[in-house]
Order: sequence, then C-alpha cells, then structure tokens
Amino acid sequence: MDSAAPPSDLVHVFWHSGMLEHNTGTGVFDTGMNPGFLDILEKHPENSDRVRNMVSILKRGPIAPYISWHSGRSAEIPELLPFHSQEYISKLVDANASGSVELCSGTFLNPGSWSVALLAAGTALAAMKYLLDGHGKISYALVRPPGHHAQPSQADGYCFLNNAGLAVKTALSSGCERVAVVDIDVHYGNGTAEGFYSSDSVLTISLHMNHGSWGPSHPQNGSTDELGDGKGLGYNLNIPLPNGTGDRGYDYAMTELVVPAMQKFKPQMLVMVIGQDSSAFDPNGRQCLTMEGYRAIGRIVRELADKHTQGRLLIVQEGGYHITYSAYCLHATLEGVLNLQTPLLSDPIAYYPEDADLAFQVVDLIKNYWESNVPFLQEDN
Repeated sequence: MDSAAPPSDLVHVFWHSGMLEHNTGTGVFDTGMNPGFLDILEKHPENSDRVRNMVSILKRGPIAPYISWHSGRSAEIPELLPFHSQEYISKLVDANASGSVELCSGTFLNPGSWSVALLAAGTALAAMKYLLDGHGKISYALVRPPGHHAQPSQADGYCFLNNAGLAVKTALSSGCERVAVVDIDVHYGNGTAEGFYSSDSVLTISLHMNHGSWGPSHPQNGSTDELGDGKGLGYNLNIPLPNGTGDRGYDYAMTELVVPAMQKFKPQMLVMVIGQDSSAFDPNGRQCLTMEGYRAIGRIVRELADKHTQGRLLIVQEGGYHITYSAYCLHATLEGVLNLQTPLLSDPIAYYPEDADLAFQVVDLIKNYWESNVPFLQEDN
C-alpha cells in the first residue's frame, strides 16, 4: 500500500493480552475429563491459541494497515448490573474465591478466569464507548472468554458475562433508542436474546445451526417461534439454518431475512456478533462457511450500518475454534466490513462443496412465518 494514501476506513480493535490468562484446561474435547487411556489430551476448544492467531493475523497480515489498536480494560461490578442480576454476579465472585468450578457443562471458572471475564466485558464496553463518543465508526472487541450464551443469571457455553449484551445496554443508556444485534456465531445467541426478550428497543437476530437446547444451562431452542415476549414480541428473530449451510445459504438468509428486518426496525446502533465456528473446518460447528462467505456477510453488515446507523458498527468476538482457519475467516470478515474490492489473502482451503437448495427452502419458510407472526415487519413505513 502507498504510505502516502492511508486507508479511509479503519477498524478500531480493542484488545488486552491479559485475556490470554484464562486457562480452560485439557481433556476430551471440552469435558475436562481424562479417561486414562489417551496419551494426548487436547486443549479445551476455547483456549488462548485461537485468539493469539486472530491478534497476529491482524498485526502482521496484509490487513494490518487498516487496523488501529486500542487497549482494553476491566469492567467494574456496577457496570455488569444493567444486564446481569446481582445474585448471579455474587455467585461468580464466590465461585472465583473457591478455586476451580465447572459452572455448567464445558464452562470452567479456574483461578484467574474471573479477572479475565471482567477484562473481556470491560473491553467490549470500551469499544462501544469509542463509537458513542464519536471517535470512530467501526470498532471490534477482540475478547475472550466469549459471552453471547451468558444469560442475566446463568453461565452457559464457555460464557460468564455477556459482552455484547453489556455493550448494548451502554448504547441504550447513552441515548440510542433502537439497537440491532446480528449474531453469526454457529450457536444460538441465547444469552443476548434472553436479556432483551421483552424489549422492543433491541432487535436480536441470530443465524445459527439448528442445534436446539443442550441442557439446563441452555433451555432455549433457537427456533423460529421464540419471537420475544410482551412488547418484545417479534424483536427476537431466529434463523436456524440446516446443518451444512454454506456461503450461498448464508448470503440468501442475510439478503432475504436480515436486510428487510433492519429496513423495518431502523436501528441507531448496529452490533455484529461474530463467531468463526460457522466455518467449514470448525470442530464445534456443522456449517460450511468459507472466507468468501464471511467476506460477503461483512459487506452486507457494512451496508446496513452505512444506511441505518451513520456507519456505526460494533463487532464483538465470540466462538471460532479452528486455530488457523478462524483467523483467516476473521480477516475475511473485516475485508468485507472494510469494503475491500480485492481479497488480500487467498483461502487456504480453496473450495468446499455445498448444497444450498435446502437452505434456500428453509429461509423461504422462515420468511413466510415472519410475515404472518412478526407485527413490526407487517407495518408500513
């Protein structure tokens, strides 16, 4: 790149190396179990290596000139209470004092984990505040542990504190009347949905594989009929996609479902919750997104931000567990958000076959269901 012509757009990345200190241990996948007959125990999928590669591809990869780095910070306990209950926070504090605790299946609070969770939450808040104060248009909270499964009073799915949910609360308290969340992690953003289930000020849209409930910590199914409650009816929109949905299916869902909903809702702030566990090679997902699919999603979300939120877009990191490909897919997502016309990196997996026909049929069925059951989508602008 010509040093005399700096990029007009920057992604303001909020990061703190202290988030590497959350040790999730080893075992059989995410169980923490040692069966006694395996020579090699693998790291828990939510380990620090995954974000080390995300940081390094942004610092040393070809997208580096488009990245501005900012330090994250720790959240204070009162900053957690707009989303989480005091009882739940007290439970986490007590668990932290007791040592190592498995709060629910696969979700381990080990020594040092609580301080890292506070760091992730505070970093997401700092990234949102940067936008609210008018310092930039695009900010990215590169955080771990993830947060979108954390409900107001329940840990779940490797998540303790809902980083995106806390950022949304900050936007609402700062004068934003309507905030939209688009979650493309492979799993249902049940915690964020639960936190705003009765609100018509927050539109939560989650595109996820059709996995259903996975136990007491995750009672939500992520099905299309989980539409919200009370005045929030219709403001929680789920898009459970068939397992194996790839680039074309996700693009179709974004175009046919997400874009029209945004046009009706007209958000003043947009939050994109990203997880690279929707990729073709992720051990925690069953979808087939490639770099081009993530790039296309990034472009669509950028267009929505430009149209509705004066370009203001907060990106919050969630899952993504393939150590190498997650970093490449993050890079591609940001290429799309930046509207780069020529990819800066080629896809190391090249082509992955997909069958989009079933995904198209499911998206059309969801669209018909929304048209009959979501009141705000039926309103004339």
